[in-house]
Amino acid sequence: MSEQNSQVTYTPWGSWVNRTAIPVVNILFYLGQALLAYSVYRGWLWLSIPLVLVVSHLMHGYLIGFHEATHWGYRKNRFLNDFNGVLMGTISYNSFTLYRMLHQSHHVHFATQRDVELWPFNDPGAPLWKRRLVAFIELNFGLAFTPFLFWRAFFHRDTEIRNPKIRRRIWKELALIVVFWTVAFTLVAHYQLWPWFFWNYLIPAYITGNMQSWRKYIEHVGLSGNTARSGTRSIVTDTWVGKLISLSLLHEPFHGVHHINGKMHYSEMPEHTDWLAPEEEGDTQPYASYHAAIAHLIRQLPDPKVGSQWKTVETSGD
Repeated sequence: MSEQNSQVTYTPWGSWVNRTAIPVVNILFYLGQALLAYSVYRGWLWLSIPLVLVVSHLMHGYLIGFHEATHWGYRKNRFLNDFNGVLMGTISYNSFTLYRMLHQSHHVHFATQRDVELWPFNDPGAPLWKRRLVAFIELNFGLAFTPFLFWRAFFHRDTEIRNPKIRRRIWKELALIVVFWTVAFTLVAHYQLWPWFFWNYLIPAYITGNMQSWRKYIEHVGLSGNTARSGTRSIVTDTWVGKLISLSLLHEPFHGVHHINGKMHYSEMPEHTDWLAPEEEGDTQPYASYHAAIAHLIRQLPDPKVGSQWKTVETSGD
């Protein structure tokens, strides 16, 4: 089997199934957390380790809900949507408003040098050692690097976020993050909850942060286009396991569809896999499996870069 589909073939589940993704992921995540807390309490290491892996995957799906909230797709009520977004951002050290603004910029300036989410891989002026170092840090310490990436863009002298009202809101959300974690660490230390903090939060969050980074790289890094079809890797696997994984990740594997229409609700994306068929030279074919997409990424990691601007550099180098 080739690493990419020769044609887009996919039989989506009913829309009602796809719409259950967020509540199902949330319920399973909280259930997994409860079981993990109990296993830690009982000292069952044999159960805690596999539960950490399950909780980490579900936490990854839960974190993707943060992304959906920036597109107003997490809750129908906009107030509740943003409330959940701020809550998830606070837990993951990021301002919801900051993420929303820069993620919108990511869609508008996709894979160009103005796309701050893909820094420094979108900058032909970034030396190879720097891009390799950033890739190593982001793929192994994503929990810290992802917030750094967004806060770097906020505090940068050339930041795109200049509206005083928006900046005040971001400052307030930063203050909320500081207060929340100060209180959290105080309670954990006072009641000696360190075992549960490490097992239920820190270890899964560390793994989830790296999952988030690897998913981002699978979606974009190593591609030389700046359109939805040429700058994204989409995964279209027509198997029960593949569909369940996609459902648990709120259908982010259909990433090209998301970039073609960023306003589309995540539950509708599986119904538009035909959009992923290549139309121009340089467009990517959807990948038939997750391991094929990862394999292609790994071959590109020694020289990580993103965007068509690199073609000009390579041409001039010849």
